[in-house]
Amino acid sequence: MIAWGASTIALAGPPPGEGWEPLFDGKDLAGWKIPEGDGGHWKVLDGVIDYDAQSEAKRDRNLWTEQSFGDFVLHVDWRFKQTTGLYPMPNVLPDGSCETDADGNVIKVERPNADSGIFLRGFPKGQINLWCWPVGSGELWGYRNDKSAPPEVRAGAVPKVCADKPVGEWNTFVITMEGDRVTIELNGKTVIDRARLPGIPESGPLGLQHHGGLNKKTGQFSPASSLIQFRNIYIKKL
Repeated sequence: MIAWGASTIALAGPPPGEGWEPLFDGKDLAGWKIPEGDGGHWKVLDGVIDYDAQSEAKRDRNLWTEQSFGDFVLHVDWRFKQTTGLYPMPNVLPDGSCETDADGNVIKVERPNADSGIFLRGFPKGQINLWCWPVGSGELWGYRNDKSAPPEVRAGAVPKVCADKPVGEWNTFVITMEGDRVTIELNGKTVIDRARLPGIPESGPLGLQHHGGLNKKTGQFSPASSLIQFRNIYIKKL
């Protein structure tokens, strides 16, 4: 498990260019729908959105924008505060399948992990993964794992490169959503290039994902928990 600290937290101005609107002011969660019964687990801490994977909400535990968006460019910084245990991870292949052994069984290796995501247009299938898997963040889980989808859709949901920084360090996403196509840049590298997302709504809110949580019996987090922070969230409507 990797510890984290409050150092290097600082709010920056909007990205270069015109038309950017802040979705988070660094002070409170105005403009966001806090899950009913959350219990203060989605909060602002030292100028960032902080989450401890322990929302007490009975239903949806994700944090959603009050506004809906159609075509846009989204800029967001994120980092995992720490990993939460070992998780059996497969090696995702470029076509969206997983590497298997001679008997056809998926090969998995236990590695330190944490897990969250960003939802596009209020659509659970349109989730951009944030995690510690070797394939890298930016993976579009719902489309990659849809075996009924065309091969090019599944392949398009696989990151072209793992561009994640080490746990505890800040990462920057630039997500461009136009029609049913999404391009994702992570730390200056294009990891998803105009992937097609069949069935995604024309408009909807953005969501920050709850995942995993604390096992009250053992006092341990699941090895895929969203101990995560977000900052510098800006959107440009297209």
